Amino acid sequence: MSSHILITGGAGFIGSHTADALIAAGHSVRVLDSLHPQVHGPSGEFPAYLHPAVERIRGDICDQDALRAALDGVDVVYHMAAETGVGQSQYEVARYFQTNVTGTAALWEAILSTGTHIRRVILSSSRAVYGEGAYHCRAHGTVYPSGRSLDALSQHDWSMKCPQCGQPAESLPTGEDAPLVAGSVYAQTKLFQEEICRLMSATHGLPLVILRYFNVYGPRQALTNPYTGVIATFCTRLLNGKSIAVYEEGVPQRDFVHVRDVVQANLRALASDLDAGHAPVFNVGTGQTLSLATIAETVCEAAGHPGAFERTTRHRIGDILSCTADLSASRTALGYAPSVSFADGMIELVEWLKGQRQPEDRSEQVAAELAAKGLMLGADSPGRPDTRQN
Repeated sequence: MSSHILITGGAGFIGSHTADALIAAGHSVRVLDSLHPQVHGPSGEFPAYLHPAVERIRGDICDQDALRAALDGVDVVYHMAAETGVGQSQYEVARYFQTNVTGTAALWEAILSTGTHIRRVILSSSRAVYGEGAYHCRAHGTVYPSGRSLDALSQHDWSMKCPQCGQPAESLPTGEDAPLVAGSVYAQTKLFQEEICRLMSATHGLPLVILRYFNVYGPRQALTNPYTGVIATFCTRLLNGKSIAVYEEGVPQRDFVHVRDVVQANLRALASDLDAGHAPVFNVGTGQTLSLATIAETVCEAAGHPGAFERTTRHRIGDILSCTADLSASRTALGYAPSVSFADGMIELVEWLKGQRQPEDRSEQVAAELAAKGLMLGADSPGRPDTRQN
């Protein structure tokens, strides 16, 4: 059955790829996007990569008039509009809450006020809601640490400790039933998004699916936005002839998932059987963990600059050590199966980058901002990384 679908934030990286796939599947798609200059540049125009069949509305997610116009005739909503920078969220608090929290509330208010028959809402959430996620302690089994101490980090001790005995713990894949812990303002806003959507879904009997994306990468990433996405930052530095500065000596681990696999999950969330008021949550990752050092090495190889990275002892406040997706529920209930390896995905991304205008590297400016606000350790001289070893 074809649907008339609204994607909030749909001119962005993940939204535009999702729009392509939905149109290919026979659905009609409308996009509501504010075209924020931090993401889309100063032109104020919809990006050229957006599918020509997409209906476009430029408007803010908090604007009721824009929301009502965007919801007219719609029966499915993908809610992707959000500010996404972890570090930036720690000092632009009001902006992140306005877009992510107030914007989500405004969307639901518009859904209810229009009387539109929405049959499903699909929320793009984040692995950030898990905080540090699950770990294994030899003495206490599965534990959920709240984070690492600043004293340990200042001594370049990057390890995670068991919250019960203080001994080193090893990262485990994190399932959807893990405790939810906000380690940053961004994470807190995503938690609020989920809670608002669950409450409204249960109250009004409107089916909801929550997808918790892990670290998404691929073509159409906003290279002009230095506040979100380590892959974009790495690529931008290489394109500007600079080496990559890897924080915490490359020890932290991430689960990087290609945007094509994320789109697969998005479409499966639309097709899944749901009862009214039921709001399942699914992880969207690869279930595989890569260290930042391995990630940097792979990016450099794909870009033709092998070894162009240096391990630094910088640490950004709000960053986690490791979190990997447990995909058991996603595989079973959605039939989700990630298929793009990180090495292949990076080769594809680099090929796309070759056709893009070289972006300005603002990573050192961002590091300076974070250091000035007390949100960066080991960055007394931004642009000249602290490379002392333990």
